[in-house]
Amino acid sequence: MTEHRDRLCVKVPLCCIAVVSMSCGLSAAEPPADLILHHGRIVTVDAQFTIAEALAVRGDRIVAVGANDNVLTFAGADTTVIDLAGKMVVPGLMDSHVHPAGAAVYEFDHPIPPMETIADVLAYVAARADVLDDGQWIVIQQVFVTRLRDQRFPTRRELDAAAPNNPVVFRTGPDAAVNSLALQLSGIDENFQIPDGEAGQIERDPQTGELTGMIRSATRFIKQEPSDRKPTFDEQRAQLQTLLADYNSVGITTISDRGASQQDLALYESLKASGDLTCRTFVCRMVDPNRPWDEVKQEILEAAQHPAHQYDSLLWLRGIKSFLDGGMLTGSAYMQQPWGVSRIYSITDPEYRGVRQIDAERLYETARLCLENDLQFTAHSVGDGAVHALIEAYRQIDEHDFPVKPHRPCITHCNFMSAEAIDEMAQRGIVADLQPIWLLQDGRTLRDHFGDERLTWFQPYHTLFEKGVIVGGGSDHMQRIGSLRSVNPYNPWLGMWIALVRRPRGVDGALHPEQSITREQALRLYTTSNA
Repeated sequence: MTEHRDRLCVKVPLCCIAVVSMSCGLSAAEPPADLILHHGRIVTVDAQFTIAEALAVRGDRIVAVGANDNVLTFAGADTTVIDLAGKMVVPGLMDSHVHPAGAAVYEFDHPIPPMETIADVLAYVAARADVLDDGQWIVIQQVFVTRLRDQRFPTRRELDAAAPNNPVVFRTGPDAAVNSLALQLSGIDENFQIPDGEAGQIERDPQTGELTGMIRSATRFIKQEPSDRKPTFDEQRAQLQTLLADYNSVGITTISDRGASQQDLALYESLKASGDLTCRTFVCRMVDPNRPWDEVKQEILEAAQHPAHQYDSLLWLRGIKSFLDGGMLTGSAYMQQPWGVSRIYSITDPEYRGVRQIDAERLYETARLCLENDLQFTAHSVGDGAVHALIEAYRQIDEHDFPVKPHRPCITHCNFMSAEAIDEMAQRGIVADLQPIWLLQDGRTLRDHFGDERLTWFQPYHTLFEKGVIVGGGSDHMQRIGSLRSVNPYNPWLGMWIALVRRPRGVDGALHPEQSITREQALRLYTTSNA
C-alpha cells in the first residue's frame, strides 16, 4: 500500500451515496479498497451524525466507515492510504439549484464589471453603445435592483440618455426595464395589450398613461437580437467543464440544473462520454405549461422517454420545471397580500399582488402528468401566493389521483411561506429547494419594503427542519465563474453560514434569528437533505 501524509484538503469525488454500517473488517472474499483515509474526523452525516476515524473507498462507493484499525484491514498492495492527521472529511456537497450552461459563458464575449449603483449600470450601457453599431441590442442580465445602492430600476429616460441609438434591456429574472428604442423595435406602444389569459404586465404612468419602460413577466414580447459573440458547442462545452471544476474546488460534487434545454443536456452527455463530467448532475427540463396542451404533453412525455431518464448516478434527467410567478428581486412575485406602492420596485398600483403565470387547472394538469410519469415536478414559486397555489395543485393530485409523497413533488425558491404551507408540505411529502444567498444579498431591501412582520416566514429554515420538511440548499447560480464573484455566489460554505447567522448584507443584527439552524442542520442542508 502507498502511505500519504500531507496538508491537502481531501476531496473524495463521491456524493449521494449510502455509507455502509460501521465496519468490522475486510472479509476474505472482498477485494481491497482503492483508497483509505484514516486518523481523521469522518463526518458521516448519517441519522445519528456519527463521526468516525476512517473510511475506505472501492470504485465509486464507500465500503467501510469506522475505527482506524478495522478500516485499515481493507488495505491491499495497491491501496492509496492517506493519514489525515486529525483533519475532517465531510460528504461531497450538493447544490440544489444552478444554471451552469448559461453561467459558464456569461462573459464569453466580454468581461462584465460589477455594478453596484445606477451610475454603474448607465456607464456600462454607454460603454457598450460606444463599441456596438447603432441599432444593436444592449442586454444586461441579472443585475438586481435589491443589490444596487440606489434600490431601484433605471428609468426609461436614463437608458435613453445612455444609449440613444441602441435598444437597451435591463433584465432581472422575468422582469425588465427597457428604453424607448427597445419598446419601438418590439412594437410595444401605448395601445399595446397583452392578450387575454396571458401572464404579464406592461406598466404605464398612472397619471399620463405613458409607458414607463417596466415590463413584468412579459419579456417574451421584447424582440431583442443577440449582439454578443456566441460560443460554439465545443467552446460552451469547454467553459462548462471549467465551471464544473470550479464547483469541485469548493467541495461541490453534485448539482441540480434547474432549467436545462435540450442543448444543455447534450453538453452534459458529451462531458460524461469523455469522462469529464466532474459533478453528478440531476437535470430538470424547462417546460412552459401555457403553450397548447398537446405541445406541453408531448414535451413532458419526450422527457420521460429520453434515455437519460433512466437512473444513472452521474447524469439523470429527473424532473420538469416551470415558472409559476415572478421574482421578489424585481417586484413580480405572486403574493397573498398586495405588494404596496414602491419606489424600489417601481410599483404604482396599491392593489398589485405580483404576477401569476399558470392558472390553477393547467398547473394541476402539468404537475399530475409529470408525477405520474416519474418526473419530479417543480415550479419557480417565490411569493406566498405562488407557494400556496402549487401546494393546492399537489393537494388535488394527492386526494383525487394518487399519493404524491413517493414522487417528491418540489417547490423551487418558496422564499415567502406560512405556517399553514409548512404543515401541508410536511403532511404531503412536498420538498423544498431554497437558496440562502437571497437572505444575505437581498434581505435589507426586502425588510425596507415589507417590514419585519411580513418577513416572519421568509426562508424559515428552523421551522422546516422542526416540522420534518425536506429542504435542500442551493445558490441559483446564474452568471460568471467564481464561487464568490458569481451571480449568485455558489460557495456552499457561504450558504451554510447564512443559514446559521441570518445576517443580511448592510443590516445590523439577524433577520428573524429564531429561524436560524445549527451547524449540523446546515451541513445536512447541502448533503443528505439535498440527496
